[in-house]
Amino acid sequence: MFNRTLLSFGLGLLISLPACAFDFNFEQAISIAKKVQQAHKSIDQPEEIQIGHGIAENILGAVPLLPDIRVQQYVNEVGRWLSLQTERPDLPWQFGVLDSTDINAFATPGGTIFITNGLLQRLDNESELAGVLAHEMVHVLRKHHLAALQKAARMDIASELAGDTLKDKADPAILNKAIKAGTEVYARGLDKDDEFEADRMGVVIATRAGYDPYGLPAVLQMLDSINPKDSSLALMFKTHPSPHDRLSLLDKEMGDSFDDYPAPLQADKRFYSEMTQHK
Repeated sequence: MFNRTLLSFGLGLLISLPACAFDFNFEQAISIAKKVQQAHKSIDQPEEIQIGHGIAENILGAVPLLPDIRVQQYVNEVGRWLSLQTERPDLPWQFGVLDSTDINAFATPGGTIFITNGLLQRLDNESELAGVLAHEMVHVLRKHHLAALQKAARMDIASELAGDTLKDKADPAILNKAIKAGTEVYARGLDKDDEFEADRMGVVIATRAGYDPYGLPAVLQMLDSINPKDSSLALMFKTHPSPHDRLSLLDKEMGDSFDDYPAPLQADKRFYSEMTQHK
């Protein structure tokens, strides 16, 4: 929703100054108001999906999908089942395995989730896969990337307002700018609190779907055991809190509340079957 308080304060400040204090530019003031509105307005679902698709296209432009239809279908089956356990099952959820030896996973607004083949190959069972996918899905459910985009937009406005002048120039298409900024978020990473929230909620979603709740913690233990100098982990370690810190917080949150949930043996048999053929 448009932040009327912020705009009212800005316009009120302009009105309170004497006319001789500056050369008032009405079009400039309108331009500022529009920028503030765009940075604070809520993004509706169609916009969210469109932005996410643009970011996904940028990611695929850098790293293609793994050319293995069977594995792609399998990961989509797991992901779509998880999506039914969330409050947003109507999103056009889609899941893809990237043809990369890096160890990582990504989510884009609107419901597109990627996992690298490098990470998939290191997983031991379907519960671990579900834990990774559920973690990424929480970023979509909680709109973490959209919040990061809007935070960046507000910083852009603050930077422009702090300058001596606001240059008269045509604004680029808002959507294209959002897609570009959104893609850049993946190089910087989200706030640590967003990642911790995705861990906590991801465990709940995976458990609700019938998976071993300790699937995600097992993945974090695996990541923690890898040499931090391993180049395949460079981007993940740059954009995420340390696996050790994530494990410590999950341990406190989970306690013994999840001990009575059995591991899904049938699902793991399916994982072994699919991954044996994949490898």
